[in-house]
Amino acid sequence: MIPPAGFAIAPLFVLACVAALACARAQDGAKDAARPKHAAAEHVCLDQKERRAASESGTLIRLAAAMHAAKGRMPGTVVQARLCHGAGGLVYVLTVLARDGRVARLTVDATSGTVVGGR
Repeated sequence: MIPPAGFAIAPLFVLACVAALACARAQDGAKDAARPKHAAAEHVCLDQKERRAASESGTLIRLAAAMHAAKGRMPGTVVQARLCHGAGGLVYVLTVLARDGRVARLTVDATSGTVVGGR
């Protein structure tokens, strides 16, 4: 016996819905992975809108000043910089590649410019 046309299309519809849902979840996961929420376990980093609002407030030091402070602690090249919420307010989390090949993560207070931590 041949099933009616509606019953033949139903499994295809279910399969298409499952595929679309899986694709949507994968895109959501990719968006979450693209945004660096954690520079370290205790830091939640800001997105572009939040960074812009924070810099327009006028209370932050420039990134160049934070990089200069980090280079005073560990000479090398800053390969990544993020603005994050730290325990005492906003901090720059800088990843520094030292001249000898070591990689360190230094935390600079975004309002005072002092190095407050590093690993």
